[in-house]
Amino acid sequence: MHRGPFITLNRDSVIRPDGSRGTYDHITVNDGVRVVALDDHGRVVLVEDEFYLQGRRVLHVPGGGIGGQEPHEAAGRELEEETGFVAGNLRPLGVIDPLPAATMARTHLFLATDLRPGTIHRDDTEIGMTVHWWKLTEAVDAVRAGRITEAGSVAALLLAATAAGG
Repeated sequence: MHRGPFITLNRDSVIRPDGSRGTYDHITVNDGVRVVALDDHGRVVLVEDEFYLQGRRVLHVPGGGIGGQEPHEAAGRELEEETGFVAGNLRPLGVIDPLPAATMARTHLFLATDLRPGTIHRDDTEIGMTVHWWKLTEAVDAVRAGRITEAGSVAALLLAATAAGG
């Protein structure tokens, strides 16, 4: 139905479980990554930027599309591009299906540790992005309070807290 640089809108002819015919609209987008970057003081790096559809600034962990890379590589790239930090250790936390009724795209979640300085390389959509350091426990409290709502960030922060023993 529509093909753009980042999204394709599809309409499939389907046979429903009851045998009747119908259509199913869905979108095709790349898989994504979200990274919980944890420093030696128990702090995580969060980014905040403007999201057009939400009409507000959204606080979330770094991440984005995989852009043809393996998820592990994309996670490292997104972390450095958005925060200016490179992870010495990057391990998977899990994978989620954030919108299974609308897309097959999955979000790969990672925990980054052993952080060292790198170089920020934000794209045009991230011009107003800001970086914040929060204690992991405070970020988890913000999830529970509804202040951090982006699906990949919610899942990644809760999994990171579990992995950290919190």
